[in-house]
Amino acid sequence: MARDQIDPTALTSRDELVAWLEAGCRPDAEFRVGTEHEKFPFHVADLTPVPYAGPAGIRAMLEGMQGLLGWEPIVDAGEIIGLYDVTGGGAISLEPGGQFELSGAPLETIHQTCSELYAHLAQVKEIAEPLGLGFLGLGMSPKWTLAETPVMPKRRYEIMTRYMPKVGSRGLDMMYRTCTVQANLDFSSEADMVKKMRVGLALQPIATALFANSPFTEGKPNGLLSARSEIWRDTDNDRAGMLPFAFEDGFGFERYVDYALDVPMYFVKRGDVYHDVAGASFRDLMQGKLAQLPGELPSVSDWTNHLSTIFPEVRLKRFLEMRGADGGPTSRICALPAFWVGIYYDALSLDGAWELVKGWTAEQRQALRDAVPREGLRATVAGRTVLEVAKDALKLAEDGLKRRKRLNWIGEDETIHLRPLMQVVEEQRTLAECLLDKFAGEWGGKIDPVFAEMAY
Repeated sequence: MARDQIDPTALTSRDELVAWLEAGCRPDAEFRVGTEHEKFPFHVADLTPVPYAGPAGIRAMLEGMQGLLGWEPIVDAGEIIGLYDVTGGGAISLEPGGQFELSGAPLETIHQTCSELYAHLAQVKEIAEPLGLGFLGLGMSPKWTLAETPVMPKRRYEIMTRYMPKVGSRGLDMMYRTCTVQANLDFSSEADMVKKMRVGLALQPIATALFANSPFTEGKPNGLLSARSEIWRDTDNDRAGMLPFAFEDGFGFERYVDYALDVPMYFVKRGDVYHDVAGASFRDLMQGKLAQLPGELPSVSDWTNHLSTIFPEVRLKRFLEMRGADGGPTSRICALPAFWVGIYYDALSLDGAWELVKGWTAEQRQALRDAVPREGLRATVAGRTVLEVAKDALKLAEDGLKRRKRLNWIGEDETIHLRPLMQVVEEQRTLAECLLDKFAGEWGGKIDPVFAEMAY
């Protein structure tokens, strides 16, 4: 989650909310891809989690990164909680349990995304190593209990922490013990957004299976391949899930706005104060009916902040956020945007992806979503296995990237970044299954080796 937005422009009508989303449309030539990833910091010496304060804490890490990069600090109640590049580049932010996130800049190619990632990891290492810190690439914290997990000093997270247990059983696990990698992609029109939203929602469980990498909880196998994905099934179903209405006739910006208007809010920020309005709707705010802020009407900041607290499998802002993948090693972070760019940014591949999924019913899509965290590539949809669908989807992505012809400095196109996913389908094994085999075999039933195996 990046920094809160600051735009005091008043919003007075539903049409303005729709227009705000519609302003995200851009010509194909201006399409970009942004990649976000989270990782777990840990003390190398004893594999314990890293608190915010202290000489080798998260604050020290951020201060070191600020000195190295020259980025501007993001401050909350006097505490540094992130950094951002004022030239329009990336941002570094903290998830609730100290997960360290890079929100990458919008870039033209996957090659550039990978260069950005490698530079970031080198910078992180330069600051972290003298502090005795390492970073772990998994979808769920493999060892620490919720009680052992540190809490970051971000006031919006305090509000969420109070609210989450009221609306699901796994919200605190989601906040404090999971990591994801996410790709953000553009659309050219409302019709283009609709097609991409539908393809993205339908294929998101396929991506979840390909990237499954969270098989451990509190030192033991948890019976799942993507525990992170399973956690989302009971985090807060008012704001998560597969959005079946996106496949109904007439879906577009207006329908998404109507959905977002009724998703419960967490907070309204006025000046430096976070007002806890958890459970109230944005529709209430539009009508000046918030009990906590009677007569108060929304600003653009309120709208953008609210949209960032809605968590469906594909999220609509002024771009589309693909939210189905577990955090993982460096190659997987580059593979996720490659998968979606290959499908989304080539007309033939996007059409082919829609042909692949358009016959699935809402019930089939939901059953697929429910099965994948446990069954991975063996789950089925419409009489086919996820493995079979994944092969087709990867072929579409590969063909789309070939047609894009974006070459690196030695003449390779972007298909090189799909190799880790090609390996998954060739071996018919997820990364989670590989780690489970090591746990049962060479690790001798001990979780600690995963910190060496999956460290950046």
